[in-house]
Amino acid sequence: MLDLAIIGGGPAGLSAGLYATRGGLKNVVMFEKGLPGGQITSSSEIENYPGSAQILSGLDFMAPWSEQCMRFGLKHAMEEVTRISKNKEGTFHIALAGGKSEEAKSVVIATGSAPKRANFEGEAEFFGKGVSTCATCDGFFYKNKEVVALGGGDTALEEALYLSHICSKVYLVHRRDTFRASPSTIEKVKNNPKIELVLNVSIKKAYGDAMGLNGLIVVDKEGNERDIKVPGVFVFVGMNVNNTILKQEDGRFLCEMDDNGNVIVDLNMHTSVKGLFAAGDIRTKAQKQVVCAAGDGATAGIQALEYVNH
Repeated sequence: MLDLAIIGGGPAGLSAGLYATRGGLKNVVMFEKGLPGGQITSSSEIENYPGSAQILSGLDFMAPWSEQCMRFGLKHAMEEVTRISKNKEGTFHIALAGGKSEEAKSVVIATGSAPKRANFEGEAEFFGKGVSTCATCDGFFYKNKEVVALGGGDTALEEALYLSHICSKVYLVHRRDTFRASPSTIEKVKNNPKIELVLNVSIKKAYGDAMGLNGLIVVDKEGNERDIKVPGVFVFVGMNVNNTILKQEDGRFLCEMDDNGNVIVDLNMHTSVKGLFAAGDIRTKAQKQVVCAAGDGATAGIQALEYVNH
């Protein structure tokens, strides 16, 4: 039986493994079907991780993490976890694709979340080359340039405000003429001279060349088109939380979740189920930053160590 099963191989999962094994747990396995690193490996540049002064691609930035985090005995299983359930005796059943399974004394869920795509033409083609889902990560690369922020919720408007401090102009593109954001945020956006509202339109396509994005064609309900020439588009249309492995056969979740499907945890990353911890983007109120995910993972790893030992 495993002392600890970690589900997910991003910054949170790797950090959990590092702290649990360095603390003394001997039988710790991180289940990650692909190579470790998480969604941050798709980022073109990382420049806001404390202590890492060199600007690196997400792939290069995460490259040394595996070696360091596995130095004390963390094992990587390239297996797909399909469901986690609790056994009567208090241990956990880890169901794997293909009918295999493992048993574990404790579990850290670090499966993260993935930004939703708006699914307009050219979005996938220019993702990482002008299309982004993280203003904090990539906004600085468009300093004093014009960009588009797409969406109508709190995140979209808050990120538009953030980008307005960096960029010369922000076009806030939304398919409706009303927003789902808080009234105070809407007021700030409307009063910001660097933000232009482009409402009641949808993106027809993104266009560019081998160097990256050059602009967007948006169209209103009457079919009128507008060409917005920008090198950057930030898509904020929600997140898909990777929580399916917590769903039980009866459709309920293994632990308590919030209304958006995020795992509810306390400050020590404890879920409502003893021995089950959650770290990183999958937890409620996560900041969606590598440094925060790593901190969550370290906390979860230490707590799992204490749970198994005591």
